[in-house]
Amino acid sequence: MQPPSTELREIWVYLSTTPLLGLTLTLAVYVLAYRLYALARFNPLANPVALSIVMLATVLTLTGTPYATYFEGAQFVHFLLGPATVALAVPLMEQWHRLKRLWWPLLAGLVSGTLVGTVSALLLARWLGASEATLASLAPKSVTTPVAMGIAEQVGGLPSLTAVLVVSTGIVGAATARFLFDAMRIHNPVIRGFALGTAAHGIGTARAFQVNETMGAFAGLAMGLTALFSALTLPWLVSGVLRWL
Repeated sequence: MQPPSTELREIWVYLSTTPLLGLTLTLAVYVLAYRLYALARFNPLANPVALSIVMLATVLTLTGTPYATYFEGAQFVHFLLGPATVALAVPLMEQWHRLKRLWWPLLAGLVSGTLVGTVSALLLARWLGASEATLASLAPKSVTTPVAMGIAEQVGGLPSLTAVLVVSTGIVGAATARFLFDAMRIHNPVIRGFALGTAAHGIGTARAFQVNETMGAFAGLAMGLTALFSALTLPWLVSGVLRWL
């Protein structure tokens, strides 16, 4: 009978030669990260996405596995992001009666939140000495990743850097939102969800659904509208701010 270490090594060698590596590793790591999240009593600071990223990066580094090899299998999970995003419309339709009453405040919050978040980030980054390429990459930080990378490329940013900033923004937003809302005594799930979706896109929306369905529905709405509004306005807004700076 082979020792467990030998059996694990043989399994790893087999998986590393097939697309099953990325898929199996992603699912296993996320299950472990979610278990740790549950053990932490769902403390937002133990965000399972952040834990998964750290664990995946550690495994790939220690095993010398190229990212391209990993992504051959992980792309199947990546593909499901599209259907999952479309599925956000289902809980939103259940909140249609609220949405009809709140469309004007939500629209105002969307516009002000997107513009203030973008301009404040650019001003702070410039004050800290960031280059123009970094500024352009930072501007769409609160937009869902595929749209953000397209915006960054259009305004002269680095799409790869934008992807990192978008994920970081989502993780920070999901981890700190509850404490900020409580400090400001904002308890309405509609307001909390819409603000979280505007500032922290998909990762924030996932966190909102863990709290309750109403909060998640309005976070999903905010995420989609922020992506649409940003795609239409950020290119000229960023260009204008960069010229001014």
